[in-house]
Amino acid sequence: MSNVVIVGAGGRMGKIMIRLLQAGAEPGLKLSGAVDLWDCPDRDKDAGLAAGVSEAGVLITSDLAALLPACDAVVDFSAHHGTAGNAPRVAAAGKGLVIGTTGLGAEEKKAVQEAARKIPVVVSPNMSLGVNLLFALVRKAAESLKGKGYDIEIIERHHRKKKDSPSGTAIGLGEAAAAGYGWDLKKTAVDGRSGLVGERPAEQIGFHAVRGGDIVGDHTVLFAADGECIELSHRATSREAFARGALRAAAWLAGRAPGLYSMRDVLGV
Repeated sequence: MSNVVIVGAGGRMGKIMIRLLQAGAEPGLKLSGAVDLWDCPDRDKDAGLAAGVSEAGVLITSDLAALLPACDAVVDFSAHHGTAGNAPRVAAAGKGLVIGTTGLGAEEKKAVQEAARKIPVVVSPNMSLGVNLLFALVRKAAESLKGKGYDIEIIERHHRKKKDSPSGTAIGLGEAAAAGYGWDLKKTAVDGRSGLVGERPAEQIGFHAVRGGDIVGDHTVLFAADGECIELSHRATSREAFARGALRAAAWLAGRAPGLYSMRDVLGV
C-alpha cells in the first residue's frame, strides 16, 4: 500500500481523485495528505467531506513539507509555478512525483528535470489511456505520411475557464506529429491565423484553440492532402479518465528508479 498526497486538493481534479481514492478505485493507494493554497476555501476541512464523499481523516493544508515524510508519492495538479516549486521539495524528500499540471515554462521544466535526477517523476499533459494511445497513433500516422503532401492541423476544444492555450495535450500531439515528420515543432508551430497571412507553408503545424461552456476536452489532429483528409480524435466526457490515470501513475511509481517517465511508460502504449 502506497500513501499518496494530492496537491491541488481543492480543485476539480483534486476532488475527483479524492473521491476515487475514497471509493477504492486504486486499491494500492491510500490518501495520506491533501494540499492547496493558503486561500483555498476548503483549507482546514476534511478532504473527503470537501470532495463530497465520506470523511477521509485528512485535512486540506497548505504545508506540503509536513506531509512528505509519511507519504510515498505526490500527485500534483496545482499551477505551473506551484509545481516548479514543489518538485525540488519532493525530490529532497525522496518521494515519487506525478505531474498533471500543464503550462510549464522553460525554467519550470528544468526544475522538474532536476527533480527527476533524484526521484521517479511521471509527467504527462494528459493522463488518460485514450489520449496516450492517440499520441502513439499520431506519431505512427505522421511517419507513414511523411513526404506525401499532408498538412497537419490540430484543433482543441476546452471549457471557458481553461487558462493556457494551446492545451498541453494539443502541444503533446504536435510533438508526436512533428517527431513522425522529423520536424522541430518550435520552428513549425503556428497558433491560429488572422489577417492576410498568405499561402500555408508546407512545413507548418497549425494549432487552433476553442474555449466555451463546460467542454472537458476534445482534440483532433487533421492530416489534409489534395483529395482527402484523415482525422484522429479523442473526446473526454469526464475528468475521471484523467484522475484514474494519475492515480494509476502514482501506484506505478513504487520501486521505480529515478528518471523522467511519461504516461506511455505507465500504460505500456
